[in-house]
Amino acid sequence: MKVRESGMPEREMWEKFFSPAKILTMLGIDNQTGDVVEFGCGYGTFTIPAARIIKGKIYALDLEPDMIRMTDDEAKKQALSNVQTIKRDFMAEGSGLPDESVEYAMLFNILHLENPMVLINEAKRILRRDGKLGIIHWNYDPKTPRGPSMDIRPKPEDCIEWAESGGFIGAVRHDLKPYHYGIVLKKENVK
Repeated sequence: MKVRESGMPEREMWEKFFSPAKILTMLGIDNQTGDVVEFGCGYGTFTIPAARIIKGKIYALDLEPDMIRMTDDEAKKQALSNVQTIKRDFMAEGSGLPDESVEYAMLFNILHLENPMVLINEAKRILRRDGKLGIIHWNYDPKTPRGPSMDIRPKPEDCIEWAESGGFIGAVRHDLKPYHYGIVLKKENVK
């Protein structure tokens, strides 16, 4: 099931919007981070820098074969052995990863989908105790050069509300200038 159209630009333009390594650090990914999953890896814009930073493996999921191929090719080009690309309809089938198997789940520029709780709940299922959920999305501002239409673009408050209702706590918000925001939350561990 393809996520609603996001207005994702061509790769060259897309990658000018971000300083991925800096953003990943701001969002709590470092050299002590174990296994990570990215839902919708796209061009590998965040997958590849994350693979260079973390000590674990990164599972890069996408429905589009071209996105998987590009990410896989770049990982091979950079001799990164900790990238596992997986072509998968994670909206319909879940991630396919075991319960409590990753430390960090990346939901980057994807929560404009029709039912964001599907991904929030899947992230919670596969995150270990005290695992982190990272969210990035386009600012809720019609002046951004691209991004989903305003009628489906989530506000930061929406993302926080969804995550909290899904069992995440401690939201920390970041301004990822010029066009995005980031949020990091922790999986609530109910005894």
